[in-house]
Amino acid sequence: MPGLPESVPYKRSHIDPLLKPVQAFMAAESAGGILLLLAAVIAMVWANSPWGDAYYAFWHAKAGVAFGDYSFKMSLEHWVNDGLMVIFFLVVGLEIKRELMTGELASMRKASLPVAAALGGMIVPASIYALFNVGGPGAAGWGIPMATDIAFAVGVVALVGRSIPIGVKVFLLAIAIVDDLGAVLVIAVFYTSKISVPALGVAACFLAALVLLNILRVHRPAPYLLLGVGFWIATLFSGIHATVAGVLLAFCIPASRQIEDLGYMDYVSRMLKIFERDATAVPDAITEEQSHVLHSIQHATQAVQTPLARVEHALLKIVSFLIVPIFALANAGVDLRQGAGAAMESPITWGVALGLLLGKPIGILLMSWLAIQSGLASLPAGGTWKQVVGVSLLCGIGFTMSLFVANLAFPGSTALLGETKVGILAGSLLSGVIGAWVIARASKQKVVAE
Repeated sequence: MPGLPESVPYKRSHIDPLLKPVQAFMAAESAGGILLLLAAVIAMVWANSPWGDAYYAFWHAKAGVAFGDYSFKMSLEHWVNDGLMVIFFLVVGLEIKRELMTGELASMRKASLPVAAALGGMIVPASIYALFNVGGPGAAGWGIPMATDIAFAVGVVALVGRSIPIGVKVFLLAIAIVDDLGAVLVIAVFYTSKISVPALGVAACFLAALVLLNILRVHRPAPYLLLGVGFWIATLFSGIHATVAGVLLAFCIPASRQIEDLGYMDYVSRMLKIFERDATAVPDAITEEQSHVLHSIQHATQAVQTPLARVEHALLKIVSFLIVPIFALANAGVDLRQGAGAAMESPITWGVALGLLLGKPIGILLMSWLAIQSGLASLPAGGTWKQVVGVSLLCGIGFTMSLFVANLAFPGSTALLGETKVGILAGSLLSGVIGAWVIARASKQKVVAE
């Protein structure tokens, strides 16, 4: 059984030895990034193969539901981007809320460095892109190079920077989370289509119901998720991008517990004594009272965790190992055989690529230096400036979020999207390779010095 320590005396399945490599891979920090890279490579190979037309035909095929004369259909690509990615943004929202309440963004002192770095890492890339595209057909894409792909960045650190201090890794995660928050705000404010007032009113009613659940201290995740589906559908029809519903839903899910640690330990201890009494009296059989004890411990174990943590834990692997790779498979494919020449001459391609490769590290390093020099912040615990440089370069891996914003900036424009994707792939690849090299050298020098 995955997740249980070896010392637990349960009867093992004959297929456990076969599952161990899979379990070890899924537990690795780099696993999500590796799967994401694999999906992107498959998409690129498929789109540039003799079966390239089938790639576009598959993702543009319509699917949906019909009720009598009414039908609602979208392309498979849209179902991924407007449907599955809502779950991705729900997890993003949960991470943001957790960090704001108990993590690196919970206090001004803790938050000052990653917030300053993230702001620089959003403003400078957007400015570089705007310099290339102001007044042109690509002007709407200024938000594309702003965000960081957390799965790729963390995966690279896990592969090449194993000796990096935990403070530097936390710094990277905090920047990425603030980046994601910035991207959500940009999507909500600048990439929203025409508003449908009736649908927006329905969405507001669902949101009010979700807030009411929180106020009433409803701790079961199911009511939030059921109302969340209605909230997503109403938001989808309102004109506001549906992924915003995922973040707002996350902020409604409670981050408080029903039982504190000491109360939980005392309760479970008393229950285990009852279990032990019956185990001695009736060995090798579960009595009715023991069954009741097990259910009680299960409920207490859920109550000692916040609903936020439970939902995040339940969805994290689904997002990392299924939803984000499917998104990459649906969006990373671009036919380089026809559009490579035009892309290399396009200000959109150069704006995105240089925004990620140069804008990200310049903005992050400049704002980090200012925050530290002003006394508002200090270097991450145990970290060096070389490691911060490496992290700032890795933040130029914008892959998932950049592709997502690109679809909003240039809806239905195959040519502009193709040029954008080339810039995203080039900028992200170079940022990842150079950042990995800097991180690896910085880690090696630190080990030698110690």
